[in-house]
Amino acid sequence: MSVTAAKGFTAAGIAAGIKQNGNPDLALVVNTGPRRAAAGVFTSNRVKAAPVLWSQQVLADGELTAVVLNSGGANACTGPQGFQDTHATAEKVAEVLTKAGRETGAGEVAVASTGLIGVLLPMDKLLPGVETAAAELSEHGGEKAAIAIKTTDTVHKTAVVTKGEWTVGGMAKGAGMLAPGLATMLVVLTTDADVDAAGLDAALRHSTRLTFDRVDSDGCMSTNDTVLLLASGAAGVTPAQDEFAQAVQEVCADLARQLIGDAEGASKDIKIEVINAATEDDAVEVGRSIARNNLLKCAIHGEDPNWGRVLSAIGTTSAAFDPDKLNVAINGVWVCKNGSVGEDRELVDMRYREVVITADLAAGAETAVIWANDLTADYVHENSAYSS
Repeated sequence: MSVTAAKGFTAAGIAAGIKQNGNPDLALVVNTGPRRAAAGVFTSNRVKAAPVLWSQQVLADGELTAVVLNSGGANACTGPQGFQDTHATAEKVAEVLTKAGRETGAGEVAVASTGLIGVLLPMDKLLPGVETAAAELSEHGGEKAAIAIKTTDTVHKTAVVTKGEWTVGGMAKGAGMLAPGLATMLVVLTTDADVDAAGLDAALRHSTRLTFDRVDSDGCMSTNDTVLLLASGAAGVTPAQDEFAQAVQEVCADLARQLIGDAEGASKDIKIEVINAATEDDAVEVGRSIARNNLLKCAIHGEDPNWGRVLSAIGTTSAAFDPDKLNVAINGVWVCKNGSVGEDRELVDMRYREVVITADLAAGAETAVIWANDLTADYVHENSAYSS
């Protein structure tokens, strides 16, 4: 049930006509309380879409009643008019919810958009669509909402974790422009646990650092990344912070893995394990460098265990290591030992979707995992009309 798995939430997903193909393109998620606590993290790109700027502002007080999301247009690089359109969207949501008996102000509504950059949204379709979506709000509407935020995604992405009497649910979209600093993603997470804004923020930032910030499909960073966490408190349970943070991380990790699994044109999912690093930062830097080596990604697509490309990528970083002590395994076969030839590369079985690259820096005890994917000719085709 995605974002409606947690009690105290309703959602809807409809086709408002924003997309020319007539597919669903507008989602609404509403927190029915009793708590309205919220937190968010956003793209670190200095070029930020209007809905990102708006949502950052409305989250300043740590409360949200609703989130409205559209696909089919990013509303990025659209100037003052784009920001006015975002404001108008929030005002429309507040208006229809207030009419329905749930007093809401525009400052309680976050807005998220995804699609083509540099094009104004068709407000003559979006605003009536808000009314339609509000009329279809349901405790069972989570899946429809997840479908409505897809762009080039081939599948909708949802995840749920239940811990005793409380639940964390979520939905995500994203299939390209996946790079550290989040990804080209819209994510809404919900919980019926009774957690305040500070607790939500701490759990979300910790989870994002270890999940969404560690997927890297193509090295491209979006203008629209938005990850929101809302708490209704409807379960009447306040879990320990560590337990709550772990549940949030589980949902984020599930969604992040689904993002890589649906990366545009990909035929392989690549798990990059960096072990025995001097620091966690070193491990992350090395993992990201390996993930962004296009020659390696093409080799993986061709099922070639080209460990030399792994060493080459490691060598571009500032991480602490001795080149003569580096070890690399591909799918469990240590093809490189002590910076030189290891086991026979012919032993590496690369027939399956998942490929595991293990890079041993032999410099400490820290580890990190980065998820990436191969590059295929289909990536170029899929991205020819891509977006935010």
